[in-house]
Amino acid sequence: MKSFRTFTAAVLWTAAAIFIITNLFLHSNSQNKENRMYRVETERLVRQIAADGYKAVRLTDCQYVYHVERCPAEALTEDFLAGTGSDAVFRQIGESVYRFDYAVQAASLGKRLVLGVDLALGALLLLLVFVLFYVRRNIIKPFEAFRDVPFALAKGQLAVPVPESRNRFFGRFAWGVDLLRESMEQQKKRELKLQRDQKTLVLSVSHDIKTPLSAIKLYAKVISRHMYADETQLKEAAESIHTKADEIGEFVTHLIKASGEDFLQLEVVQESFYLSQLVERTTAYYDDKLRLLHTEFIVEHYADCMLQGDLQRSVEVLYNLMENAVKYGDGRAVRLTFSEEEGCVLVTVKNSGNTLPDAELPHIFDSFWRGSNAGSSTGSGLGLYICRTLMHRMGGDIFASPQDGQMCVTAVWRI
Repeated sequence: MKSFRTFTAAVLWTAAAIFIITNLFLHSNSQNKENRMYRVETERLVRQIAADGYKAVRLTDCQYVYHVERCPAEALTEDFLAGTGSDAVFRQIGESVYRFDYAVQAASLGKRLVLGVDLALGALLLLLVFVLFYVRRNIIKPFEAFRDVPFALAKGQLAVPVPESRNRFFGRFAWGVDLLRESMEQQKKRELKLQRDQKTLVLSVSHDIKTPLSAIKLYAKVISRHMYADETQLKEAAESIHTKADEIGEFVTHLIKASGEDFLQLEVVQESFYLSQLVERTTAYYDDKLRLLHTEFIVEHYADCMLQGDLQRSVEVLYNLMENAVKYGDGRAVRLTFSEEEGCVLVTVKNSGNTLPDAELPHIFDSFWRGSNAGSSTGSGLGLYICRTLMHRMGGDIFASPQDGQMCVTAVWRI
């Protein structure tokens, strides 16, 4: 707020300086013009008197000179030279001296111009003051209420609600920030619950494993000490060890399955949207990005139609596929193609170079898995896993295949 007050003061002082300089310039220019004009009128009257005599003088056409008086040169008096006390010009024509009384105030055009400019500048100054006051009251001051919100969110202070605002400039912003806070709070709760569940699962499984493991160790000790002389007892001990090992295997399988369950809590909203909305939002972002990377971006022709799913999540899927094409391609070209099959629309993202070996294709959509073409590129291995999860929840599908030296990943939406 302090910097804004400084800025406001600087703007107002600048506006006042412009106002003063403009007035000085117009006044000076007006005075110079008026000085020139009364001299022009005087010289015209001098020529008229010299040619036609004193009686021919007509002041109706004069704007500055309003009185002319004649006096013989030998009869000059102080009263004549003093005149009416106004400004005067003296000229000798023949044997007489003429006094031309003039008034600069008689020319109101310059004053009207100055007045008009003053009014215009005054109105602009008032408008500027109003705009600055409006910005301070409706933008700067309300925004100060959100000044500490990002720091609070960064520190994990998620329970404090965002200040409400009905301001038309920040109403949606405040709603969005509060929605972000609630989402982060829910995510934090889910993570805590997941951690508790995982810890509980590990403790439970480790406890359950102890019993068959103890039995296996016992049978192994008995066998190692040759305590079973009967072949039948040895066979029963071996079968018991096998059974207990199967129990441990089931626990491990359960643990692996639990760890592979959905930990991202991805939610979708089933709705209808146009294919053009999905394509336009994708191309609007990647046109500029790929141009900066000097990568050719080709979007093939498509027939617009209605798709079923979540538009925001669909954009997220296509963004992920485009990011992979940019990250793992050779940078020459990225192509977006479209086709229709059995009541579905197929959108394919193709990138040249860096295709995956056939042996790795079945794992491309697994969580935390990264292909051999990842190289030194950073990543978590979750992008395509998230895409597959979202597409399945929207009733669609996704698959990948190399074609003619290109990596092709296709997302399928229901019409």
